[in-house]
Amino acid sequence: MTSQRKRVAIFGSTGSIGKQALEVIASHPDQFEVEVLTAQNNAALLIEQARQFQPNAVVITNESHYNLVKESLINHDIKVFAGENALASVAQMDTIDLVLTALVGYSGLKPTIKAIEAGKTIALANKETLVVAGEYITKLARAKGVNIFPVDSEHSAIFQCIVGEFHNPIEKIILTASGGPFRGRTLKELQGVTKAQALKHPNWSMGAKITIDSASLMNKGLEVIEAKWLFGLDVSQIEVIVHPQSIIHSMVQFQDGSIKAQMGLPDMRLPIQFALTFPERLKSAFPRFDFASYPSLTFEKPDTETFRNLALSFEALKKGGNMP
Repeated sequence: MTSQRKRVAIFGSTGSIGKQALEVIASHPDQFEVEVLTAQNNAALLIEQARQFQPNAVVITNESHYNLVKESLINHDIKVFAGENALASVAQMDTIDLVLTALVGYSGLKPTIKAIEAGKTIALANKETLVVAGEYITKLARAKGVNIFPVDSEHSAIFQCIVGEFHNPIEKIILTASGGPFRGRTLKELQGVTKAQALKHPNWSMGAKITIDSASLMNKGLEVIEAKWLFGLDVSQIEVIVHPQSIIHSMVQFQDGSIKAQMGLPDMRLPIQFALTFPERLKSAFPRFDFASYPSLTFEKPDTETFRNLALSFEALKKGGNMP
């Protein structure tokens, strides 16, 4: 147990992952302090978070909200910045120990690069960074001696399974997928689905983009590409299995045939906390899994003909280069 608190920057603090990360931090005030908070458009929530956690600095990427944020925090000792460039600049602040990148989509790439260049530990919730620039990011992280800890539940599960096994070669990883709200539907049945239906994930509470991506299995495809770079795998070592209950978050098979699985209730706060606290496991008040409540866990092959995005992701990964 270290006496010095870990100083955390949360890029995308008003999104689903950012908000849950702040819950984790608030429950362990002796372990963490918030150094930087950033948001794209949600100025009201950013102001509220800044008043509660008193960070050193905040960034509102949409510059039209700058004056509102600045004036709202005028009585607090908090620096206020605006714009995309400010995001990249604060990533390099000396006072940051760990950067949680929870930005949506491609916007996470540049700040993540800047944070790695500055030698910051990365907790990565922005899978698109590795999808579009996996080779570059992993090389840069190696060169700078930077650890990238995965926040996605599936990649966190794999990481948790290989802790203590780093000298043992992985035969394959098995990424689990819930199948989303449209599992089992035919192409014809999918013609009439609505956005509202797609936004109702059966197991997880997530942001809108990732929820839509999950409904089409696009998200699982992105996770396949992310896994290749995080764990140094060949495309032939990555398998996807549909597991509708979302209790097993992913598995690793070793060369002796043994399989390790990481299990738990679907709750993003657990992988967030693991990324923030590794190698320690801090006590949490998260709900506990009860085997008697889940008498059967089921598995099935993904339907890659109906859900083409997953097949396309494997094809893009095989082609390599800038195909992803």
